[in-house]
Amino acid sequence: MRRWSACIAGLAAVCILSGTVHAGDVHGYGQGCRYDGQNRPIGAVEFNQQYGGYDACALSGDSRYILLTFDQGYENGYTAQILDTLKEKNVKAIFFLTGDYARKETALVQRMVDEGHVLGNHGMTHASMPKLEGAALEEEIMSLHRYVQDTYGYEMQYLRPPCGEYSEASLAAAQRLGYKTVFWSFAYVDWLVDQQPDPAQAYSRMTEAAHGGGIYLLHSVSATNCAVLGDVIDSLRQQGYRL
Repeated sequence: MRRWSACIAGLAAVCILSGTVHAGDVHGYGQGCRYDGQNRPIGAVEFNQQYGGYDACALSGDSRYILLTFDQGYENGYTAQILDTLKEKNVKAIFFLTGDYARKETALVQRMVDEGHVLGNHGMTHASMPKLEGAALEEEIMSLHRYVQDTYGYEMQYLRPPCGEYSEASLAAAQRLGYKTVFWSFAYVDWLVDQQPDPAQAYSRMTEAAHGGGIYLLHSVSATNCAVLGDVIDSLRQQGYRL
């Protein structure tokens, strides 16, 4: 939990308020606060342009769609309700699992598979991938890949680097291992379980940020996300987007 808390605290400072920052060969992704004429974060557009050759993206290629993604570091009692809402609204999402979540929450993960959602790789130990080298990086990705394949009969294809940290070497390694790396074009501070956003404000942020090809980063530990998800889906569809 300490590692997870430190990581998400860093996300608040790096990913939401700023653009991409650099520390040696470790890059911290952030979509930034500047937008183009299509309401797309310029940081996400530039990321696709710079790193798309590594099968890495922060925006999807189809402007008709918005993709909902959930990072699953630990369970806080809301994932089942989120799955209920997604089923009711006929929406499929990507759930990025850590090794700890995949091992502990077998019923929920199996339900994700059974209901047609996509499982993504968030690292066996939630380690910073650009800080690992060679065999250690491969093991961080592929040990979880093998576990999910053996346990759930599911072969993962999408990777979300913990903390949004990456390097060209880590992106290239993921590509060699058959993975597409998925960042995001929308995120907000939804993970502080004792300081949850006001539901009305969260709804406004998620719906007003809508843009074609959007990839939303959400956390299922959030009571607010659980409460507003259905209404957000309805609003995005009313704006003409598919999910």
